[in-house]
Amino acid sequence: MAEPLFDKIALIGIGLIGSSLARKIRRETLARHVAISTRSAETLARARELDLGDSYTTDAAEAARDADLVIVSVPVGSSGAVAQEIAPALKKGAILTDVGSTKASVIAQMAPHVPEGVHFIPGHPLAGTEKSGPDSGFAELFENRWCIFTPLPDTDPQALETLSAFWRRCGSNIDTMDAEHHDKTLAIVSHLPHIIAYNIVGTADDLETVTKSEVIKYSASGFRDFTRLAASDPTMWRDVCLHNKDAILEMLARFSEDLASLQRAIRWGEGDKLFDLFTRTRAVRRSIIEAGQDIDQPDFGRQAVEHPKA
Repeated sequence: MAEPLFDKIALIGIGLIGSSLARKIRRETLARHVAISTRSAETLARARELDLGDSYTTDAAEAARDADLVIVSVPVGSSGAVAQEIAPALKKGAILTDVGSTKASVIAQMAPHVPEGVHFIPGHPLAGTEKSGPDSGFAELFENRWCIFTPLPDTDPQALETLSAFWRRCGSNIDTMDAEHHDKTLAIVSHLPHIIAYNIVGTADDLETVTKSEVIKYSASGFRDFTRLAASDPTMWRDVCLHNKDAILEMLARFSEDLASLQRAIRWGEGDKLFDLFTRTRAVRRSIIEAGQDIDQPDFGRQAVEHPKA
């Protein structure tokens, strides 16, 4: 068995990502001690029942004290407050990272509070489900998924390599890019699809000509797949929209233009345009499968894979 990478890891936030990390850290013995912190005493108690760590506290600074690696897994709007809270407890040489879906905002919030000598390396594992809370995690969440780092100009190369080694041990592939490019990329591959899903499900919920029971009953015809995205954590996605506003609005504008073009093609019976669009989009799906980011099974593989909770 490989030696632990860290003596102590502090997980600040124990939702889907934090609890999946806790399970993976334990399974791979990536640390000798895992400290878990969350603001909710009820959630903390559940994490203890699940035996996700070695110590538990609602005081984030207490969890971060003497930790070699601190991973902040909270809604992006809370990043700055958490950084301010834990700053006095961070030891020199520690690595501080996060898992937020927006990076420019997280950097702006957290960087001013990071003490000298602490290695702040913003990160984003591109892995998740629509579920949340400590029960939702599973150790395989990060397998063959990407973890993107947006290092600051003065990031220490050795600290970056140490953090990269940690995520590789979690099963992730590693990439780096600047924060603005990350935010624009995620706006189209993640944020916009969720916003569209929330909107479609909301539209269906507001329809007067179709009953709610019919929407539920016939959902297998495509609506069901939108509801999976639209079931994601409301607090997290509210914060994503507020903290990646410019990139999301840009992508929404492009989407609106393309949607108007699609409307015209349908209205005027332009079958060739419709066929060309549907052919191009089908090829994108095949490329995702070939890249190993999904599997070609019914229900998009969701019913084919059982995730153990240990």
